[in-house]
Amino acid sequence: MASLIYNSAVDDMARGAIDFDTDTFKVMLVTSSYTPNKDTDLKRSAVTNEVSGTGYTAGGVTSACTVTKSTANDRVTLSFAAVNWATSTITARAAVIYKSRGGASSADELVCYVDFGGDVSSSSATFSLGSSVITLQN
Repeated sequence: MASLIYNSAVDDMARGAIDFDTDTFKVMLVTSSYTPNKDTDLKRSAVTNEVSGTGYTAGGVTSACTVTKSTANDRVTLSFAAVNWATSTITARAAVIYKSRGGASSADELVCYVDFGGDVSSSSATFSLGSSVITLQN
């Protein structure tokens, strides 16, 4: 499966439910058993098959978002900072980035699904995910 931006994220941006400058975003890891649906997956509660293992906490970790506007290229770039899970033993197929409201998963807005192209594992080592970039082109 290819990486994608959930359709609900675009709607949430237009309605002001997501503010990439000020909101808190998290990155969670999922196994190959999760099949994202960009049309119907709206909230974190729709995401199934989150990884589990040593060094991984359910819900993932916080990732800062930087917004960069380029009027010369008619685009806005959203860059989510790299994240790590130290001393972990996990296997993941993809990451899901979402807006964290700090409560129920049914309130957390989904942003994007980042496919690794295959399973990635760590064994008592650091599982690292580099920065994730979304470009919104006009």
